[in-house]
Amino acid sequence: MRRPLLICAVLCLAACSIAGVAQDLRVPASVTAGEEATIPTTGSGKATFYLVGPGVSRKNDVSLGEEIHLQGQDLRNAGDYLALVCSDTCHTGTFYVIAAKPSSLTFLVHPSRVPVGQGDAISGVAFPFDQFKNLVLAPATVTFQLAVGDKPLFSRPVRAQNGVAWFRTASGKSAGLVQVIASLDDVTAKRAVQQVASEPCNLRITGQRIPIGVLVQTEPVHDCAGNVVPDGTIVTFSATEANGKSTVDAPIKQGIARAQMEASGTTVVSAASGVVMGNELRIGGKP
Repeated sequence: MRRPLLICAVLCLAACSIAGVAQDLRVPASVTAGEEATIPTTGSGKATFYLVGPGVSRKNDVSLGEEIHLQGQDLRNAGDYLALVCSDTCHTGTFYVIAAKPSSLTFLVHPSRVPVGQGDAISGVAFPFDQFKNLVLAPATVTFQLAVGDKPLFSRPVRAQNGVAWFRTASGKSAGLVQVIASLDDVTAKRAVQQVASEPCNLRITGQRIPIGVLVQTEPVHDCAGNVVPDGTIVTFSATEANGKSTVDAPIKQGIARAQMEASGTTVVSAASGVVMGNELRIGGKP
């Protein structure tokens, strides 16, 4: 926004230089977005007033010696503004419009789904905006919280700098939906993260001989924190007998993985899921 403002200032000053030399104008040092402001003038007679800023270009006649009133609707966008009053000479001044108080938070959280017990696995960033969608650059404290229902898991106040505050933390120990909350004064934004079981832990299998081979299955599969491993997780069963080895990949369904394997002689069956190995099971051959 500064480049168009600079170009407009140069053009206006060039036009005013015919009548006289530009002088400073007593403008406010800063104005809050959406609020009215006044610019005092001296002298008498008529003059032309120009206001140029982000998203606004205004020209109107004014009476010297009276205050120039700036409407709130002309000062909604934060940034640099240029004011000019031109009569016999041109008087110029610049001022800055700052964002109003925060009225909303843009809150981003990553990821939406995360395994339990992972360090620095959940992160979030918040950007405060005022009612006119200006980024609030003034320092402010944003409080980040993680909670399951009414039970708080994590809380951290973070000082926003240059319009941004962020956090990073480990995932919890229990699978389920976690609310992630960012709050600034009376402004709140919420997001959700689904925590899921981590890798299987203490994998154990049982099995038996059936007419067409062996039937093996896991006990209910949990991670090391006791969470049920989600359905669809693959368990690989391996069966070794005298004449060879075979494998079957079986998805977990309702917490248990099952597989039917062809084997006639004495068979040693094992199971693995990811990097986790289960116990070995020895099943006798057909009688």
